[in-house]
Amino acid sequence: MKRRLLAVLALSVLLLAACSNDDDGGGGSTGATGATGGGNVTVGVSWNNFNEERWSKFDEPAIQEALQACGGAKYISTDAGSSAEQQLADVENLISQGANAIIILAQDGEAILPAVQSALDQGIPVVAYDRLIENPGSLYVTFDNVEIGRLQAQSILEQVPKGNYVFIKGNSTDANADFLRSGQEEVLKDAIDSGDVKNVGESYTDNWDPAIAQTNMEQFLTDNNNDVDAVLAENDGMAGGVVAALEAQGLAGSVAVSGQDGDVAGLNRVALGTQTVDVWKDARELGKAAGESACAMAQGTALQDVANTQQFDSPGGNQMTSIFLTPQAITQDNLNVPLDAGWISQDDLCQGVDPGTVDACG
Repeated sequence: MKRRLLAVLALSVLLLAACSNDDDGGGGSTGATGATGGGNVTVGVSWNNFNEERWSKFDEPAIQEALQACGGAKYISTDAGSSAEQQLADVENLISQGANAIIILAQDGEAILPAVQSALDQGIPVVAYDRLIENPGSLYVTFDNVEIGRLQAQSILEQVPKGNYVFIKGNSTDANADFLRSGQEEVLKDAIDSGDVKNVGESYTDNWDPAIAQTNMEQFLTDNNNDVDAVLAENDGMAGGVVAALEAQGLAGSVAVSGQDGDVAGLNRVALGTQTVDVWKDARELGKAAGESACAMAQGTALQDVANTQQFDSPGGNQMTSIFLTPQAITQDNLNVPLDAGWISQDDLCQGVDPGTVDACG
């Protein structure tokens, strides 16, 4: 809490300076009335941590393509390196570079609030990308994370209707971790209440870090003498850590494991049988929606007039203007879906898979 307070105080000083610059006709105020054409638009993207595979491979190119289609809008970006404090400064940096709209993949949805309000106060639209930011003045663009949790749990419960379950959740400061868990709970509630499913371990995972997920999974295996039948891991990176822990005990493939994102490694694990389900979110569609929306708002489209939006009552009691995209559960039975969509090559999907064991691999 003390670090966060210091970060917010430091940001306040930056905000005063920014407001002073605006009075003198400095950069950052152009978003108030909207740029007149795509070529005059600059969209800034604040990435929380650009190291994750999907951001550079799918999301960023899709955003850039959408901006090019919007009259050649300019793309600029920053990478906070998993630091909430750095991301505060990064948003101000994007504003100082003349961003007319800002897309933010939040490291910490609470800590980023002062920076979001700073942008909005200067007339610069904000898109909360993939992760909720509790400011109703921003546009929330994401896949339906509660539905992702449902899809994960449905696939696991179908394979393991009775047994000991472990829940490997994402970062505690990311609302998505709780959205996913709530969807899982909807599906599993009756089985848990009846005693068919027993929760034998549950933990958040700092920064969705696979190494931390592996350590937590190792501890849960120790605590339960390896008597674990299923693991609800909330994304593919953490699923990789879970599978590594299972492999060390000779359990990989015999314990059901979930994931999401459609990472190459995750889909390959589905083909290999060490991961049961990978909920695929075509991040190209997410990037496209965010880029189009940011460019439209930068050109003067009001938040409530952005295409394909709906209202969403957030956990913090805010009514958010939102765009929700539909995810899809991928198991061995329908691996051809991401393959046919050009999301993954057959060589990557089928690496190490015995011929004839999986339809998509021939």
